[in-house]
Amino acid sequence: MTLEVRVRTLKAADTALLENSQITVQPGLIHTIMGASGSGKSSLLGAICGTLATGLQFLDSVLLDGQRIDHLPTESRRVGIPFQEALLFAVAKEAPGWHPGKHARQQARHQKVHQGLQDIEMLQFANTDPATLSGGQRARVALMRALLAEPKALLLDETFSKLDSDLRIRLRQFVFQLVASRNLLVLLITHDDADIANTAYLTQPK
Repeated sequence: MTLEVRVRTLKAADTALLENSQITVQPGLIHTIMGASGSGKSSLLGAICGTLATGLQFLDSVLLDGQRIDHLPTESRRVGIPFQEALLFAVAKEAPGWHPGKHARQQARHQKVHQGLQDIEMLQFANTDPATLSGGQRARVALMRALLAEPKALLLDETFSKLDSDLRIRLRQFVFQLVASRNLLVLLITHDDADIANTAYLTQPK
């Protein structure tokens, strides 16, 4: 299984951000995108997962496991991306098999969430109002939500940047190990060389 992104052009109005490029993400590896601000890195992730901002245009294709997904709605693409500001209170509903009124599934959901919170070192915040969480805590919860949905591909946009140095090292190691053990397809945007685990794809600033 691979994630293949073919970019004829990615542009804002008449300005090309990225042209004539192809990225192939292999399972179990973290492919890293680095480049200047405004070079289209985050926009590329939006094109992959179906959240491209209004005013931007993506021409070509995104293939997951050999099947085109760029025409599918976001929720059908099986591509996870942590959104730090969106509906943190709904974290439990991200677990596959969730259905209200089904005790066994609810129990499985809670077990997944419990393990997820433990993995990101936030078990003590299980009943905390999300509005009171810090930026770094929100980043961790957002990552957990994306992982609980069991995506085939995971997109990370400066995921570790809001964490203090010690936690950043621990969470980075956790994610890298998880990627290898689950054989995930991962595309990571970062400005930190320490985040580069495997291969780097360098965008060319326009």
